[in-house]
Amino acid sequence: MELDRIDRKILHALQEDGRISNLKLAELVTLSPTAVLARVQRLTKDGVIQGYEARLDPVKLGAGLMVFVEVLLDKTTPNVFEAFKAAVQVRAEILECHMVAGGFDYLLKTRMADMNAYREFAGTVLWQLPGVRETRTYAVMEEVKNTTHLPV
Repeated sequence: MELDRIDRKILHALQEDGRISNLKLAELVTLSPTAVLARVQRLTKDGVIQGYEARLDPVKLGAGLMVFVEVLLDKTTPNVFEAFKAAVQVRAEILECHMVAGGFDYLLKTRMADMNAYREFAGTVLWQLPGVRETRTYAVMEEVKNTTHLPV
């Protein structure tokens, strides 16, 4: 998909502030509000803009501990992959799940209150997920960079 300079400016502005008014966005990219609205609608329809959401403070919501988990499955068959993916979808503590190439099968990004909560989660949920043979846990000591912004 071809994005011109104006599309990129719109995307950049929306990543900075998803609540920016159409009028302010139009001023920023020097187009009429009608033209900007049409572009935003096109970018949304084409799937470039996937949605809008609020960024929440995990500490204030009792989820201050971030833990990454490497997961190695006991078998790498389609039914084991599907069962694992389905089980991961319903767990709110698992924010992200990525199938990866390398020495393990999946990388999970989790959030919970503290290490005790993680230990409880690991024992009652993580190790009970379908097909899990082995896990490696990496508790985050400091978030150096955390962004969802893509270069546009």
